[in-house]
Amino acid sequence: MTSVGPRSADYPIAPMFLARWSPRALTGEAISEADLLTMLEAGRWAASSYNSQPWRFLYARRDTPHWDRFLGLLNPFNQSWAKNASALVVLVSNTMMRPPGAERDVPSYSHSFDAGAASGYVALQAGEMGWHVHGMVGLDMERAAAELGVPQGYRVEAAYAIGRLGDKSMLPEGLQAREMPSPRTSLTELAFEGGFPPPP
Repeated sequence: MTSVGPRSADYPIAPMFLARWSPRALTGEAISEADLLTMLEAGRWAASSYNSQPWRFLYARRDTPHWDRFLGLLNPFNQSWAKNASALVVLVSNTMMRPPGAERDVPSYSHSFDAGAASGYVALQAGEMGWHVHGMVGLDMERAAAELGVPQGYRVEAAYAIGRLGDKSMLPEGLQAREMPSPRTSLTELAFEGGFPPPP
């Protein structure tokens, strides 16, 4: 069994999977573009249907001209803590793809799934570098598409705050109690050999 902090896996896995979690208390320190691009580079290598690579990463680092615009796309709750992030990333995916040998684009069934795989790689790479990634869907999707120039046919999937772990005392009292790695449902309730079990 693998354990990291309060988390324990049912089966032996690499510790990086247990070490990854989504804090809100972030230090607000600067992140270099090289570090951020290293994380996004990891996402570039995720698997995708027909190698279509539908993901696109739109980003702003704090204390740059783009920061306020990206932060303003988040809902007020997420702005309240993500203002201390080092970078904000908006994940977008292409809803169309061109299979090998095809003459025109066709709808991509798995664009969101593929983009999610890429975002997981980003989070794991960030963890290996001592950073944390917190995903959010609490943002104005339509405004994000318009203000970030997202082309027709692309879908705004989520936003991510990236930062170094800060002290939870910087958060409101209600959030301090939640500032810890969350548990997971047992694998016995998630994985079923041969199909779903019959209802009780």
